[in-house]
Amino acid sequence: MTPFLDKRHGTERHTAEAVERLARDYGYEVHIYSQRVEDVAQGQGAGAVGRIIWHKIPDIPGPYLGRYLWWFVANHLWRRWDRWVRGLRYDLTFSPGINCLDADVISVHIVFAEFYRQTRDELAFRRNPLRFWPRLLHRRLYYRMIIALERWVYRRPKVWLLPISRKVVDDLRRFYDSKGCISVVYHGVDPKQFHPEVRTRLRETARQALRLPADAFVLLLIGNDWKKKGLPCLLEAMGRLRDRRLRLLVVGRDDRAPFEAALARYELNDRVHFLPPRPDVEFYYAAADTYVAPSLEDAFALPVAEAMACGLPVIVSSHAGASEIVTDGVDGLILKDPRNPEELAALIRRVYEDPELRTRLASQAPRTALAYTWDRAAEALHRVLQEFIQARRGRIPDISD
Repeated sequence: MTPFLDKRHGTERHTAEAVERLARDYGYEVHIYSQRVEDVAQGQGAGAVGRIIWHKIPDIPGPYLGRYLWWFVANHLWRRWDRWVRGLRYDLTFSPGINCLDADVISVHIVFAEFYRQTRDELAFRRNPLRFWPRLLHRRLYYRMIIALERWVYRRPKVWLLPISRKVVDDLRRFYDSKGCISVVYHGVDPKQFHPEVRTRLRETARQALRLPADAFVLLLIGNDWKKKGLPCLLEAMGRLRDRRLRLLVVGRDDRAPFEAALARYELNDRVHFLPPRPDVEFYYAAADTYVAPSLEDAFALPVAEAMACGLPVIVSSHAGASEIVTDGVDGLILKDPRNPEELAALIRRVYEDPELRTRLASQAPRTALAYTWDRAAEALHRVLQEFIQARRGRIPDISD
């Protein structure tokens, strides 16, 4: 169960890549209950031994909170109908995140209790203009509802949780004292799409298309919810550096209005470019010189791994799960405090003033990132699913089945 499935968002890509491989490589019949499915080969493709079947659940208009409540109820009703009327019987129910009350295995991509703790001050009414209050109220209500559901679902003793980093494991145990099985399954990268050779081939075209000066040193940040991704700290760090060569590409879907004051204050309007997502995201990695991820809270931060796979130096927050695959100073730099613009400015200065450091990071980063592939993630998920199914049937697990 997932509201939508594609390969353009972190959680959804993790699920889509796994679903395709479970059907293609391991012979699973996967039934997807979703409102929208894109970028996933449905049915039974050439050479496949399993198949993928989409059960479309209608969406409704309105604010996200109402749409989520509808989705949550509707996927239960659709599955009950298929069970009672159509006679469908599933070996297990899998959910990326909180989508139902009866999932057997859950891939955990965020613990909202920790996210809310980290961002509570940013959501305070007193810190935001009056015109943003309706949006803030909506977000606070949504987060509180999800936290209540997390408390119910993640404490179930028979659920198997698959957090995408050790950070998420710590969050689950700290907030919910989860009693079920827990296994970490990291995100992966596609080595054909993300590779130093791809970045080299696209670099000149990408920088020309984005009209970047030849001497510009380009920082890149990809993601939605820019406050959570640490954009305020990054803007202040750029303001402290006061180097006209620095440019920032911010890629994602969010409202830039809350950042207008900072852009004006630090005189960054002509050096920060807000850009839409695109399916060939490697285009943006090719244009950049360093990927910066000063996340306040991030279960993993997939763009960090993708940037590393492309041979791009990265600066990643210690509050992001992706920092677990980074060795500080060897294949990336770790920002210890994502609320400290002075520390972030110093790390950015280190990268753009030290060509030798950039070369070393760019050389080592792909070796690290390309060890984490979607094939590896799917294999780990397959092992968990087989163990769960066979334990339910009272058999000793045999992964070779």
